[in-house]
Amino acid sequence: MWLNFGSFMMIWVLLILLLLSDKNNNVEGLGVNWGTQANHKLPPNTVVQMLKDNGIQKVKLFDADESTLSAFSGTNIEVMVAIPNGDLVAMLDYKRARKWVEKNVTRYHFKGGVNIKYVAVGNEPFLKSYNGTFENATFPALKNIQNALNEAGVGDTVKATVPLNADVYESPQGNPLPSAGRFRGDVADLMTQMVQFMSQNNAPFSVNIYPFLSLYGNPGFPVDYAFFDGGAVPIADNGIQYTNVFDANFDTLVSALKAAGFGDMPIIVGEVGWPTDGDINANVNNAIRFYRGLLPRLAANTGTPLRPGNIDMYLFGLLDEDAKSVAPGSFERHWGIFRYDGQPKFPMDLSGQNRDVYLVGAKNVKYLEKQWCEYNPNAKDTSKLMDNINFACTFADCTPLGYGSSCQNMDTNGNNSYAFNVYFQTQNQNLEACNFQGLARLTMQNISTPTCNFLVQIASSGLRVRTAVPVAFSLITASLYLFFYI
Repeated sequence: MWLNFGSFMMIWVLLILLLLSDKNNNVEGLGVNWGTQANHKLPPNTVVQMLKDNGIQKVKLFDADESTLSAFSGTNIEVMVAIPNGDLVAMLDYKRARKWVEKNVTRYHFKGGVNIKYVAVGNEPFLKSYNGTFENATFPALKNIQNALNEAGVGDTVKATVPLNADVYESPQGNPLPSAGRFRGDVADLMTQMVQFMSQNNAPFSVNIYPFLSLYGNPGFPVDYAFFDGGAVPIADNGIQYTNVFDANFDTLVSALKAAGFGDMPIIVGEVGWPTDGDINANVNNAIRFYRGLLPRLAANTGTPLRPGNIDMYLFGLLDEDAKSVAPGSFERHWGIFRYDGQPKFPMDLSGQNRDVYLVGAKNVKYLEKQWCEYNPNAKDTSKLMDNINFACTFADCTPLGYGSSCQNMDTNGNNSYAFNVYFQTQNQNLEACNFQGLARLTMQNISTPTCNFLVQIASSGLRVRTAVPVAFSLITASLYLFFYI
């Protein structure tokens, strides 16, 4: 039976409304981490619009930058602002803590302002690698910030918490089961005091859990146990079958909290994700596998065996950050679900339905000119080639060249060109940055390979730029995108 024009238009409008509503039908309690340690940053307004376009309603920051926070005004996106570890000592002075709250929280607390929900006091301050550097400052800073929030009249809605690494709790040797979880011996008393204070103020416990790091740090770790698709051999604990390390890790924390007397304390996962470069296990396929297991579980409110139900969670991270420290590993610069320029890396359905869809990329991104810096094979004197490569990779991100990374399969000339180009782009395509003592030359031909992207950097203000067409991926264009640029 043929539809008349009016009926056809009604169906069309309903389909459009359904598609628009799907964008905001994301997993309940799901947010993202927005880190900004990049040589060339997207403008805050561009990033916030990208968050809105993808229906992302929660964001965790690593500072309280004014330009970033201003971009959230009127959006109602829930924001966690942060005090970096290096500023914790300053917060031991209550007057300074009060001024910090006034400057970074209460000034935005008005109708149409910024919806600040949490203050992160430090970032994984009790990491073993810090050797106790921040242990004496963290708890007093936490108390001063929460008390300052209470005094300012916003403590009922804004809570202070401490994002902690999962290494603050553990299972005893000889009994490595979630039910045996306890806080780490050297910080157990401190953790109990902190948890008690946060509980008194109805603040949640915040923990960062990284199944990838379990795999990265343990050569014998069963690969399937890092994912959620049921391929791992279960670990039995008092009748509970654990089939993935996330559940086991989370429930180890639940047990540690219970042992400390706070078994019902709310928990938020401050960071969880999978990197796409910089290690043999850090790639797009594994990231897809990880998120396609994680997101449906969140959508179904599966929770964990000891804590079923909804879990508030922040994916790590939003964008790749090419200026992050690589001390933990080269993968540190590749956690983003978006590339450095705000374009999606792989299909990802934030509704948890595992549809083969792509996130909406950043719009109107301004790039430098379409030109690259490559190794000059006609160079006469190559005696200082390695010195120049080392120089380039000291001041730019060469992590994709490492073992198991996306650019490792190129020949020597390709490796040289990658190093020269990434430095050239970092230096805003300054022509003097494509010389390297006569070893490099400029080219207008894209020298990327099917697996290695020779990027053109985002433009800084005042430079010659070109503007990208707003991204609207179809499955065909997305496949081409992955083939040529990932």
